[in-house]
Amino acid sequence: MIEIGVTGWGDHDSLYPPDIRATDKLKTYSSFFPTVEVDSSFYAIQPVKNYQKWVKDTPERFSFVVKAYQGMTGHTRGDIPFERPEEMFELFKTSIKPLQDAGKLKMVLFQYPPWFDCNRENVEHLRDAKEKMGDIPVALEFRHQSWFHPSFKDRTLEFMKEEGWIHSICDEPQAGTGSVPTVLEPTHPEKTLIRFHGRNVHGWQKKGRNNQDWRDVRYLYRYSEDELIEWKEKLLNLHKPGHDLTVLFNNNSGGDAADNAKQMIELLGIDYEGLAPRQLDLF
Repeated sequence: MIEIGVTGWGDHDSLYPPDIRATDKLKTYSSFFPTVEVDSSFYAIQPVKNYQKWVKDTPERFSFVVKAYQGMTGHTRGDIPFERPEEMFELFKTSIKPLQDAGKLKMVLFQYPPWFDCNRENVEHLRDAKEKMGDIPVALEFRHQSWFHPSFKDRTLEFMKEEGWIHSICDEPQAGTGSVPTVLEPTHPEKTLIRFHGRNVHGWQKKGRNNQDWRDVRYLYRYSEDELIEWKEKLLNLHKPGHDLTVLFNNNSGGDAADNAKQMIELLGIDYEGLAPRQLDLF
């Protein structure tokens, strides 16, 4: 199975009528795609009621990739707003339980920051995080090139296999140590995640005045048809019987992610069943 979607459901204007309420967007989104990444969970551990609503707003076959809270991946640079890391992990796991109970949790994505390099301390951090997550499926995405340096690449992949991490394979600009190459090797027997960040080298390196400026530039990219065709072949090669691929487009800045995701669905000839009914525009 290959399930294709985008990151977040709020910023894809091409999917929605102009007068749609923000609270109704997920319902409409789930008429186009069978999966989505929850990004709000990175900035704050979401209330249980949010996940309960999202379960109700989506059809039975829909699934979520939930991004791990930033304190769990070391993005917070300073003290976390919890007494103990164990408390933080437990609250996060409690928050996503409605997705688990509904069979809609695809995986939790641990995306580590560009300064999280390959060293013994960080390897132990990964072991600890995996242990704290228990039997919840977890994907691992690096943003420091050292993990896939020729001297560490094979050991990194073997470590991920031994620990049970799902590989989050990236398509992103090759812009120094703060980016990783595309390594087309699954590390989990059942699942692989692929995330498309665009190929805007200038934007990847640019520092904005604030976090939103930086994000707006970083992910400003529209994949060409030739680039998508190139990836179509890679996806087909990765897709084996009994192995699920989840493909997420994160090139949101210019409104390109949803269009590119729909293009990829068409290129692969996929016709998803069980999506939400789509509203017809009579005029």
